[in-house]
Amino acid sequence: MSSPESSCYTVVSEDSSETPSTSDLRTALQKGTDEVKLDTLRKIIVSTINGNPQPTLLMPVIQYVMPSRNKALKKMLHFYWEVCPKYDDNGKLKQEMILVVNAIRNDLQHPNEYIRGSTLRFLQKISKEQELLEPLIPTCRSCLEHRHSYVRKNAVFAVYNIYREFEHLIPDAPELIETFLAAESDATCKRNAFVFLSNCAMPKAVQYILSVMDQIPSMDELLQMSIIEVIRLDCKGDTSHKPRYILLISELLNASSHAVKYEAATTLTSLTQNPAAVKAAAACYINLVSKESDNNAKIIVLDRLDALRSRHGHVLDSIIMDILQLVTSSDLDVRRKALSIVLSLTSSRNVEEVVLFLKKQLQKTQDQDFDKAPEYRQLLIQSIHVCAVKFSEIAATVVHALMDFLGDTNNPSALDVVAFVREVVEKFPQLRRTICEKLIQTLSEIKSGKVYRGVLWILGEYAESVPEIQDTFQQLRKVLGEIPILASEQRLLDDSNTEDGDKEKGEDVKTETTKPKVLADGTYATETAFTSVSNAKLEAVKAAAKPPLRTLLLGGDFFTGAVLCSSLTKLVLRHTELSSDKRKNNALRAEAMLIMASIIRVGQSKFVTVPIDEDSTDRIMNCIQTLSELENKPVVHEIFLKDTKAAYSKMIAAQEKKAAETKESEKSEQVAVQVDDLLTFRQFSKKAADDLVDDVADVTRATGANDVHEDFISNLSRISQLTGFSDPIYAEAYVKIHGFDILLDVLLVNQTPNTLQNLCLDFATLGDLKLVERPTVYTIAPHSFQSIKATIKVSSTETGVIFGSILWEGAGMAEQCVILNDIHIDIMDYIKPAYCTEAQFRSMWTEFEWENRVNVTTTMSEPRDYLQHVMKATNMSCLTPEGAISGDCDFLSANMYARSLFGEDALANLSIERTEAGNIVGHVRIRSKTQGIALSLGDRITMAQKDNKPPV
Repeated sequence: MSSPESSCYTVVSEDSSETPSTSDLRTALQKGTDEVKLDTLRKIIVSTINGNPQPTLLMPVIQYVMPSRNKALKKMLHFYWEVCPKYDDNGKLKQEMILVVNAIRNDLQHPNEYIRGSTLRFLQKISKEQELLEPLIPTCRSCLEHRHSYVRKNAVFAVYNIYREFEHLIPDAPELIETFLAAESDATCKRNAFVFLSNCAMPKAVQYILSVMDQIPSMDELLQMSIIEVIRLDCKGDTSHKPRYILLISELLNASSHAVKYEAATTLTSLTQNPAAVKAAAACYINLVSKESDNNAKIIVLDRLDALRSRHGHVLDSIIMDILQLVTSSDLDVRRKALSIVLSLTSSRNVEEVVLFLKKQLQKTQDQDFDKAPEYRQLLIQSIHVCAVKFSEIAATVVHALMDFLGDTNNPSALDVVAFVREVVEKFPQLRRTICEKLIQTLSEIKSGKVYRGVLWILGEYAESVPEIQDTFQQLRKVLGEIPILASEQRLLDDSNTEDGDKEKGEDVKTETTKPKVLADGTYATETAFTSVSNAKLEAVKAAAKPPLRTLLLGGDFFTGAVLCSSLTKLVLRHTELSSDKRKNNALRAEAMLIMASIIRVGQSKFVTVPIDEDSTDRIMNCIQTLSELENKPVVHEIFLKDTKAAYSKMIAAQEKKAAETKESEKSEQVAVQVDDLLTFRQFSKKAADDLVDDVADVTRATGANDVHEDFISNLSRISQLTGFSDPIYAEAYVKIHGFDILLDVLLVNQTPNTLQNLCLDFATLGDLKLVERPTVYTIAPHSFQSIKATIKVSSTETGVIFGSILWEGAGMAEQCVILNDIHIDIMDYIKPAYCTEAQFRSMWTEFEWENRVNVTTTMSEPRDYLQHVMKATNMSCLTPEGAISGDCDFLSANMYARSLFGEDALANLSIERTEAGNIVGHVRIRSKTQGIALSLGDRITMAQKDNKPPV
């Protein structure tokens, strides 16, 4: 055929129940009003796009629609000429199209500028139809001289598209457009003409830039953008104009348009590595972030600034305070991104200024009117934490300021402070005394059980002198209140009962309350509740104001109570080692044991909201036993006073090692070029400072042109058999996962001696899968093959199922069918191991609502082997440090995390124990934001347990 390949259009949904016949459509075109014709033409266009061209309607459209002067109808007619079949079966242009060309020529000479411009835009869409375009060239050229700019700007692009496809039709187009550009005054027309030159005659575009160099800073935004693009392309080659380009781009950094500023800064860093130019580009980025209102644009510019920092970090040190001003943005994501850049640039020279700024911002978050104060405060605390650990000289100046936030009502901020203090007190021994003194003073201000646990652990480990231990006990008495707790609470209740002594002894007065209630059948009833006065008094005693730690214990937080007892034990044992005064040692031991016994007793009484759990009871009893019987044993001192501190030191060392490995991996991301690799000119040049400027390379990466091809054996493992060998048609599919697409390459084999006509392979999907192509009809000869490709879009990480059937016409036009086997899509192709901090894991674990619990049933006997087995089966990474799961132990608990290509998070907690028989029992709990990923991962683990090897 002489016509080029047909264009690809979007399939438009149409209501098959209301599809009119060809005769109805012809009648509507012949006798209908303009509105009816418009609706009919729209139906014909949709039908043509969906594969039913209806060629017999071409002549009625020419007869009854083309003469109309209705502008909406003319516009719709252009759409029809674009999609309608223009060639006959022999590939020759249909005779009717001569009438169409004549009508288009008339529209190109129409006095109305809108019709002319719209027709010129239409010519751009049929630029591959040479036979249609050839008679229209003179008219199209004449439109370049039209008085109206709308016509001229569309005429330029019409000439551009024609010249790009068929250069011989307008051989003098570059000279024509160059003359047009020199004489043109309209900004949009000039920009379109310049785009033509940049794509079809680059030397002329460069010459134009040089001729108007002084006027470019005052030109229109669109033309400036096009000029920057040409400069980038020209500098990829060997050009002598580079110094002039750099001066021009530097001037455009001060342009009024944000888009021009951004492109100019990006281009400048690719043209030169000069520190002054890099600073100017960075200052331009900072200015854009501060003035741009769109938060998404701010984050994009900050990403650019971060990329610039990774290559020229030492140059940007001097403008770190300017970057810090971006932290005052209202959006939390922008603040977080800006702070990450600042922390990367922080050095010993500027760390004091940075921390001083962060401390001032931290004080501002105390204001009631401050936007998103709790989240921002937490972000600032984390940033100061990073600075203080990295630069020890400022740790002493910030640790006391941060400890003022231990009593913060925002629990995450206070927890971050505790984590910071714990790390500082371990790394900097010289600060331990002052930190412990400050912590002892702030015990009464703390409100959270988690914060109390952290502070109590720090005091138990690092209160190393006799005065500190005694001060800790004194302050703990204040936050616990009167000891024993049970006796004092009972006395309060008895005192309240004594006040009502005028009532008869033993009389249980009841108060009656009534309220309406809706029954199951929808009728109303009155519900009466009797409340005992004694119960009301007990509730009043519970609700009375109490010291903070006592309130937590009575509220049922016995985990904090167990940590308190453990810390008291450590303090008593250390006091025994430091002091030879037996009287004081015995007094402290007795007081600690009284507190421990008091916690157990009150936990078993009616004064607590929740009874004490067995684990906390056992832990507290162990502490009591240690102080009463085992105090003189050296191994006890070793366990309580050295082992726990050593374990924390080991954990800190593991975190530092992991951070160092991550930093090292970031440095080694650049791929070294081997000595025997084939070198290209671009690799010799030094212009690759900004890789993202190379649009050609971007397209190559985006289209996967450089992807590593799988080997033959790997391809065979992905073949699914769809039908049986005895079926009339044998079918098998090769399933390839490519990003968010599933590509199905189906092979059909006609196993019958008959020709199969109108054969259709129809697929359907289950889950978040969407079929892209509309099924096509095929005819397969006897014993021949047919290859069919289908593309399916994936929108979430969920196990999907593809099913379908093959339909064809048998003898006597009877429809025959073969049902295909299901194809199950494995979510492991979309899940990748990832890493997050413990705080992020806990936050997501609390937030995610979908949980799937899988019981462990395996023949394995080693808990760590089972952990590795589950990690391989689910593509999840283990967040629990290696030191925490090492050693010989019969139980194991580990957190795992993975992230999908769609940004979905998957969390898992493995809790298993080895029984005396050698079997592993326990469960795996999986949590995610969506139900599909939780269920799919659970099914994956269940399948993996059937065999000791993860499924392939």
